[in-house]
Amino acid sequence: MDRPSIDELLRQIDSKYALAVLAAKRARMLTQGQFESLYPKGTKPVTVALEEIAQGKLKMEWGKRKT
Repeated sequence: MDRPSIDELLRQIDSKYALAVLAAKRARMLTQGQFESLYPKGTKPVTVALEEIAQGKLKMEWGKRKT
């Protein structure tokens, strides 16, 4: 599995900081077993998360901040 380039990823998510947060949250979900991955065992969770972002499977939603 080839890792997606930063340019591919930034086409999906506008900010590299938002990209890092989204990838980290998805990787944590995969590590904790909250959601299943269709990728082979042994594939690192961050790699899976970045691949899913590049494929457009994950999106970032911005909400209003609660005060």
